[in-house]
Amino acid sequence: MDISHLLDDLNEVQREAVAAAPGNMLIIAGAGSGKTRVLTRRIAYLIETGQASPLSVLAVTFTNKAAHEMRGRIEKLISAPTRGMWVSTFHSLAHRLLRTHWREAGLPQGFQILDSQDQYRTVRNVLKAMDLDETRWPPRQVQWFINSKKDEGHRPKHLDGSSDAYQERMIRIYQAYEEACQRGGLVDFAELLLRAYELWLGNEQLLAHYQHRFHHILVDEFQDTNAVQYAWLRLLSTSDNTMFVVGDDDQSIYGWRGARIENIQRFTSDYSSCKTLRLEQNYRSTGTILTAANTLIANNDGRLGKNLWTSGEEGEPVLAYNAFNDLDEARYIVEECRRWQDKGCRRQDIALLYRSNAQSRVLEEALIAERIPYRVYGGLRFFERAEVKNAMAYLRLMINRDDDASFERVVNLPTRGIGARSLLLVRDCASENNLSLWAAAHKLIDNKILKARAANAIMTFFTLVDSLADAAMSLELHEQVEHVLAQAALMDHYRREKSEKAQMRVENLEELVTAARQFNVAALEYDDDMDPLSAFLAHAALEAGEGQADEWEDCVQLMTLHSAKGLEFPVVFMCGLEEGLFPHQLSIDEPGRLEEERRLCYVGMTRAMRQLYMTSAESRRLHGNETYNQRSRFIDEIPEDLVNEVRMTRQVKQTAYASDLIPAFDSDHVIGGLKLGQRVMHNSFGEGIVLNYEGQGSHARVQVNFDQLGSKWLVLAYANLQSL
Repeated sequence: MDISHLLDDLNEVQREAVAAAPGNMLIIAGAGSGKTRVLTRRIAYLIETGQASPLSVLAVTFTNKAAHEMRGRIEKLISAPTRGMWVSTFHSLAHRLLRTHWREAGLPQGFQILDSQDQYRTVRNVLKAMDLDETRWPPRQVQWFINSKKDEGHRPKHLDGSSDAYQERMIRIYQAYEEACQRGGLVDFAELLLRAYELWLGNEQLLAHYQHRFHHILVDEFQDTNAVQYAWLRLLSTSDNTMFVVGDDDQSIYGWRGARIENIQRFTSDYSSCKTLRLEQNYRSTGTILTAANTLIANNDGRLGKNLWTSGEEGEPVLAYNAFNDLDEARYIVEECRRWQDKGCRRQDIALLYRSNAQSRVLEEALIAERIPYRVYGGLRFFERAEVKNAMAYLRLMINRDDDASFERVVNLPTRGIGARSLLLVRDCASENNLSLWAAAHKLIDNKILKARAANAIMTFFTLVDSLADAAMSLELHEQVEHVLAQAALMDHYRREKSEKAQMRVENLEELVTAARQFNVAALEYDDDMDPLSAFLAHAALEAGEGQADEWEDCVQLMTLHSAKGLEFPVVFMCGLEEGLFPHQLSIDEPGRLEEERRLCYVGMTRAMRQLYMTSAESRRLHGNETYNQRSRFIDEIPEDLVNEVRMTRQVKQTAYASDLIPAFDSDHVIGGLKLGQRVMHNSFGEGIVLNYEGQGSHARVQVNFDQLGSKWLVLAYANLQSL
C-alpha cells in the first residue's frame, strides 16, 4: 500500500515519530512544531500499514474541538470513517464507558450528567438540607473543594479532617453531596473520570478486556493531565500495548486547575522502554521571536529540554513599550493596531493578550474610542461580565427603584433567604396591579402576604438600597462604587469562593472602581445637568452595546494569555508585563508558581508569527488602586539585542537612554522647574537624580535614576517630584 502521502511532507524528526516501530514514545512537541499533524499521521500510519485496526486505537485529547479536528484529519488520511475508533476527550470516553457498564459502575442505566451550573445548584440544595449558611459555606467554594478532591482521586472516606474543623465540615458536605448524587442518579464532570477509573480498578476482568482491546493508546496535550487522568492511563496500559504521548512541559499552564507537570516529567521513568523525540522545528514564528522565547524559558529548572528553531526569516526585534500609565499603554497599542491596519493587515490578525481579565476594560475603551471593532475571545466584554452587572444593578436601583431587571438581579444576591416562591408572588402582584417589582414587594409586605422570613429579607434589601442612595449624595463617583461593593457584600461574596474564577471576579469588581475613578463626565456628550452616577451608568450601557464585533466581522482579538494557547496571530501585543501583575503577585514568592507564570509568558510569545510587542506601564490603576510596579523580569530575561525599546517619540532605540532621540541641551536646561542632574524626592521611589527628559506640556516626562530602584521614566504632571 502506498503510504507516501503520510510521510513525504514531514520533516526528519516528524517522519521518525510517525513511522517508529511499535513501542512507548514521548514526543516533546514545541509550539508551532506540528504536533497534531504527527499525532494524526501516526494513527493513520498504524492503520494503513496494518499494524493496527481502527478498533484497537484509543486517542485522547482535552477539548471537543480538538477531538473533532483529529477525527476529521484521520478520516481524510485513511479515506474511511472513524466510527469504530475511540477518538475523544477524557470526559467523553469516561462517559462512554459508564454508559456501557452502568451496572458494574453502580449507576442507574439512565444516569444524568451535571454541568457546572447544575452541580452548583445541587451543592446549594445540599447546604440547605444541612442547614448551613451560604455566607459561611459559599457553594462555589464547596464545589471547587469537591472537584479538586475528585481530580486527585479522593473520596470522602480517603480524607482526614480530624485535626481541622473546617476540613472536617467540608468532608461532611462532600459526603452528603455524594449521597444526593447517588440518590438522583447524577454524575458531575469530575465524577465521570473518577468513576471510570474506579470501574476498571474494581473489575479485573473488565479492565483486562480493554487492555487487550486497545493495543495503541495515543494522548495529546499530555502536560495537561491531572492525577486521575494519569492514573487512568497507567491502569489501562500494559506491556502488551503501547503509549504514544505528545506534549510540551514548557506549555504546562493549568496547574491552578489540577494539571500536573510532573506527569510528563516522570513518563520516561514510569515507562522505562520509552523513546523520546523532540519536535523543535517551528513553522509559525520568526527566528527572533523563537530565540527570545527559548532564552526566557531556559530560566526554568527541571525542563525536559528543547530549543525551537525555524528555517524561515529572522524577522523584526521584539518591541517593548514602557508607558507612563495604563491609559498611555492602551493608546499606544491602539495606535499600533491602526498602523498595522493601514499597512493592509487584517484586524483579525492582531491579538491583544493580558494576564488578568480586568485589564481588558482600558483596552476596550481605547478601541471603542477609535472605532476599531474587537471581540473578546472566550469571554465577555467588561461591562457584560456577571459580577460587573451585579454591581451596576445596585447602582441603578440607587437612582431608580422601579428598575425591574436590576431588582430581580440582586434582590437575593448575595443570598438573603428569599425563595423562588416569594419572588413568584412579587412578580404576580406586579403584573396584576401594573406595579414595579419594588412597589409590588412593598405592597405584599404591607398586606402581610409574604412569610415573615421573606418579608424581613426583602425589607433588609430595601433598607440597604436606600442607605446606599443616601450615602452616595456625599461621595465621589468611585467612592460610591466602593461603598456599594463593601456594603452590599459583593466583594466578600466572591472572595469567599476562593477559586481562580472567583479571584477574576474580584479583580473585575476592583477594576470597576478604577473605571469610575477615571470616568470623565465632561468628555461625554450628555446633558450638563446629568449627575456623575447617571452619566456613568449611561456610558456603561452604551459601551456594553457596541464595540464587540459580530462573528463574521474582521476585528481585533482580545483574550487572556490562558485563552490564547493553541492559537496564532501575525501580530501579538502582550500587555501589562509588570512585577505583581505578570508575574502575578501571588506567584512571585513560590518557585513552582513563578515557573508556571514564565511558561505562560512563553506561550504568549510563541503565539506571535511576525511581530511581538511587550508593553508595560510605570503606573497602573488596576483593581481600584494606583500601583507603581517595576517592569516584568520576563522582558529583562530576553537578550537585549533582540529587543527594541520604544519611546514616546515613536522612534525605536536599543540603548537604555533617550538622549539620542531629543535635541542637544546643556545641563542648565530647566523643565517643570527641575534641572538635569538635580536630586529629587518621590513619595514612593525615594531619592534620585534627573537624567533626561522628553516631550512637553502635560505629556512631558523625566527620567530619574532612583538610588534604590534604578532608572524610571515619570510623567512630570503626576510625579509630584520635590527638589532637594
